[in-house]
Amino acid sequence: MRRVLILGGTAEARALAAELTGRGVHVVSSLAGRVSNPRLPVGEVREGGFGGPDGLAAWLAAERIDALVDATHPFAARMTASAAEASARTGVPLLVLRRPGWREGPGDAWQRVPSLHAAAARLTKAASRQSGGPVRVFLTTGRRSLPVFTGLAGVWLLARSVDPPEPPVPDNVHVLLDRGPYTVEGERALIGEHRLDVLATKDSGGPMTTAKLVAARELGLAVIMVDRPPLPADVRLVETAVEAAAWAQG
Repeated sequence: MRRVLILGGTAEARALAAELTGRGVHVVSSLAGRVSNPRLPVGEVREGGFGGPDGLAAWLAAERIDALVDATHPFAARMTASAAEASARTGVPLLVLRRPGWREGPGDAWQRVPSLHAAAARLTKAASRQSGGPVRVFLTTGRRSLPVFTGLAGVWLLARSVDPPEPPVPDNVHVLLDRGPYTVEGERALIGEHRLDVLATKDSGGPMTTAKLVAARELGLAVIMVDRPPLPADVRLVETAVEAAAWAQG
């Protein structure tokens, strides 16, 4: 039986696991273990890291994996780099599965930036121009990114994440624990309740969290959009689980 390793706890990874299992492929899904109570895919599940590209390469060889699919979050650049290196070392073919990114539409006011630190710099600049109180920011870049933003003068943050950030949390940060999908009505109400001025987010793509972008457009909020990191050279990319399954099936 053909053996495929899927990296990632994304919706696309779960869809691919179901698709391949239905085609009679033995699937092992690897979850990093960074989210508590994750949604589990069908088939065999492995939790925890591999120990970098060396550990992943050794695991691929030991488990006789025929194909490797990186379906991690679009911003999991370190894992993607490890997958590319392990693939090159072992000869196990690699495919990257990524949902399409978001695209700005009529009425949007997006500022695209290349990194979290660039987003923080934009917020600092906005705070320097604002009088009568801090810039109030809806931050949805993930709990691990919070330290990049917490030291900004003149900025108040509503930071939403699935799991709580590491303490201590500064006084100018209000943490909201929640998991999508979200509704436009709910996002609109949240923006109004906290009197938010700016949405700072990453170009994660997908339908589960697009409601915040619609609400920002309707309410006239500026959006600071962090672009995805580039993929390693010569890595093949597809955008749907069906495409990935056809490739992985061989």
